[in-house]
Amino acid sequence: METHDYLISTVSRLADVLGRIPAAADHDPTPCTDFDVAGLRGHVVGWLSAFTAGFEDPDGRCSDPADTAVAGNGAAHVRKLSRRLEQALPDAAERPLFIGADAMPGPMALSMILWEYQVHGWDLARATDQDWQPETGGLEQSLAFAPSMLTPDFQGEGKTFGPRIDVGSEASPLHKLLGLSGRRPDWPAAADSRKAGQ
Repeated sequence: METHDYLISTVSRLADVLGRIPAAADHDPTPCTDFDVAGLRGHVVGWLSAFTAGFEDPDGRCSDPADTAVAGNGAAHVRKLSRRLEQALPDAAERPLFIGADAMPGPMALSMILWEYQVHGWDLARATDQDWQPETGGLEQSLAFAPSMLTPDFQGEGKTFGPRIDVGSEASPLHKLLGLSGRRPDWPAAADSRKAGQ
């Protein structure tokens, strides 16, 4: 599979996760400390809209993610975006993608987006006690790509990505990617706490 195939598959899985999130979980925390469940849903749907518009645009210019209004749990919205992405890719992935005023080579942008949605998909799934298992091949691609983006300017205490977490050499590709991205695979979901209190 190519990177764009892994992205479409990951986005489809994200739609399934969104569709199973109960409204009662909206204000629960997520492993992405900047967002609760509702905030992270708005973030992933807004940026997926922006990236999709960029891949559709002949000049590769993304839309403003803040312009996206998420209806309901966002699952239907993401499924529509997945179909649009499938039509726009893979040809559009070879041209630069403009995120704001800055252009990024298309293949690099695609790899970045795949990594982001593999991790944010897990954030939402973990926060709401759901399974999350993207294809191993796509995770291995992200494990090879992510270190080039995780420079000291972006990773560390108080930065975009928390410090790397050692998950051990025997960990699964997903857990290795989470640890590399500053996530604890055993992060305690609010749903776990509610179950423990029953």
